[in-house]
Amino acid sequence: MEKTRVRTLMATALLAVLAGAVRSDVWAQGDEGRGDQHPITIAKQGSFMVGGTVITSPTTGQTLHGDHAYVQFQIPLDVRDLPLVMWHGGGQSAKTWESTPDGREGYQTIFLRRGFAVYLLDQPRRGRAGRTGAPSPPLVPKPDEQDAFELFRLGIWPNFFPGTQFPSNPDALEQFFRQGTPDTGPTSGTTEFRNFIADQVAPLFDKIGPAVLITHSLSGVLGWLTAIKNPNVKAIVTYEPSPKGFVFPEGGSIPPGFTGVSPAEFQKLTSIPIQIVYGDNISTNPSDVWRTSLTRAAVFVDEVNRRGGDASVLHLPDIGVYGNTHFAFSDLNNLQIADLLSVFLREKGLDARVASGRNAAAAAR
Repeated sequence: MEKTRVRTLMATALLAVLAGAVRSDVWAQGDEGRGDQHPITIAKQGSFMVGGTVITSPTTGQTLHGDHAYVQFQIPLDVRDLPLVMWHGGGQSAKTWESTPDGREGYQTIFLRRGFAVYLLDQPRRGRAGRTGAPSPPLVPKPDEQDAFELFRLGIWPNFFPGTQFPSNPDALEQFFRQGTPDTGPTSGTTEFRNFIADQVAPLFDKIGPAVLITHSLSGVLGWLTAIKNPNVKAIVTYEPSPKGFVFPEGGSIPPGFTGVSPAEFQKLTSIPIQIVYGDNISTNPSDVWRTSLTRAAVFVDEVNRRGGDASVLHLPDIGVYGNTHFAFSDLNNLQIADLLSVFLREKGLDARVASGRNAAAAAR
């Protein structure tokens, strides 16, 4: 815990310096995602399915293709070498990364403006990947939006936290509530189920090649498992993974709430840069869901680094960034949050632009 805290504080000054350098480079190229909303030139865009299962009727011989992930992508001109793959959290879809609840540009467009190819996915049994071959329970309506308001730290219903970065007008809140989407098939927190979902997403990185993976909340643990399965995941940035969203090497005492993986599998995570980001207004109560996640993140980071890795926790209030919710990347200051991601990508050498000959190849992916 203390080592992680020191690491975070030491990074504060570096972030301030690097942010200026990143802005000078990125903003000067006119792809800043702020200020003038100039048109974006797209070299290629589209969508496809990846992974999935096929079941065949023993009586009719007919088939059902399901349990795949849906991927939509856009590739700008003068593209950077590594695409960004963005994976939504629980009860969400790729909409998470598109327009914000109040209509501003989300991460999809911000990072297109910054020269990255962007791939958004709907995980199996969610959103546009809803077709499944598994027997599915009926969808039963469950009014729970006020619970979500508090769980995601917008405030204590019906009041927003003072200084919140969530756009606190009724229209934005309605859009936020409406972007939720249900699972269309059975889900669970078991290791078997998590590996099943990661198995369907991992082939994406065979199709598009090396990329940076960005996860959120319940996709946090799925991201670790995907990186273990495919070495083309070259870095992970995760926003507030769920408390059970961490893996730990087997063979010793696995901390409560962690998913066990073999030491060899865990070692794969030490070969990529990792950043875990948390927002504001996290309770000091040790049993609070996000306090538990933050505590476990420190344990995970220390274990990765103890084994020679490069992992860090970025708690936004520690660097003077306040008011962020569970959805920092779509909050009012999401450009500032995007700047911090740009800093990370720059610091880790993940934002290079490819030579013109490779740009054509990248646009053809």
